[in-house]
Amino acid sequence: MLKVNLWEVRTAKGLKLEAVAVMTGVSKSTLNNIENGKTSPTLANLEKIAKGLGCRISDLYDSEYK
Repeated sequence: MLKVNLWEVRTAKGLKLEAVAVMTGVSKSTLNNIENGKTSPTLANLEKIAKGLGCRISDLYDSEYK
C-alpha cells in the first residue's frame, strides 16, 4: 500500500503549509487534505508538489513494502 508522505517531506524542509502552497501553486486546503488522507493527489498536483519541493514524485510516497 502506498501512502502519501507529504507531511514528512514538508516538515523535514522546515516549511509551513502556506509556503508549500505558494511554492507549488496547489491550494493550502488541497495540500491539507492530501496530508490528512482525505483525498488522493492528482498526477498534475504531484508534479507541482515535487517540483516546488525540489524532490521526485517517488519521494512523496512511502511504501510499507520497502
